[in-house]
Amino acid sequence: MTVKLFTQAMIKFLLGVVLVGLLIFLPAGSFAYLNGWLLIGILFVPMFLAGIVMMFKNPELLKKRLNAKEKQKEQSLVVKLSGLMFLLGFIVAGLGFRFGWYTLPKGAVIAAVVVFLAAYLLYAEVLRENTYLSRTIEVQENQTVIDTGLYSIVRHPMYSVTLFLFLSMPLVLGSVYSFLIFLAYPFVIAKRIKNEEEFLEKELNGYRAYQQKVKYRLIPFVW
Repeated sequence: MTVKLFTQAMIKFLLGVVLVGLLIFLPAGSFAYLNGWLLIGILFVPMFLAGIVMMFKNPELLKKRLNAKEKQKEQSLVVKLSGLMFLLGFIVAGLGFRFGWYTLPKGAVIAAVVVFLAAYLLYAEVLRENTYLSRTIEVQENQTVIDTGLYSIVRHPMYSVTLFLFLSMPLVLGSVYSFLIFLAYPFVIAKRIKNEEEFLEKELNGYRAYQQKVKYRLIPFVW
């Protein structure tokens, strides 16, 4: 662990908390939006704990996870589209609270929380299985193909997990209208996967053989 890495991680974490808070509570016009606090809690508390673990156990992985600047033009577009989805989704959820739009019942919200937390655990497992994971598309020195665990089921388990994470977020917020916006995510991530696989086929030894071994990219028996 280094002071520089710790400082960088804490700054990004706090900025994330503030940004999400602003996107939710400003449109809501109130801090009484309990679903907003619920999402912030289940999103950032596990994130903080995971960051602490990586800080001490695998600082290199944390460093890679903090680097979100895409070099490829097409992937940069995907990142921007994802950002737009989050922006619109959170704002619409906040507006829904302010103007009293239809809100999901507590049972549906609790179910969404369970799905979200389960997906978070699977996300941690993906990070444990593949220490080469970064937030940008690249091939690292001495990188090998991972084909065990969740990687023996689908080729991109991290993206599979984010489907559950991101699609459950608007449900935790209790907003059907926000959920409709987040339904764009599967299409956005499909575009990223196609471009990523073209890159890996060229740059990562053994990836073509892995594609033959594991047929499905994102969802078993579907795609």
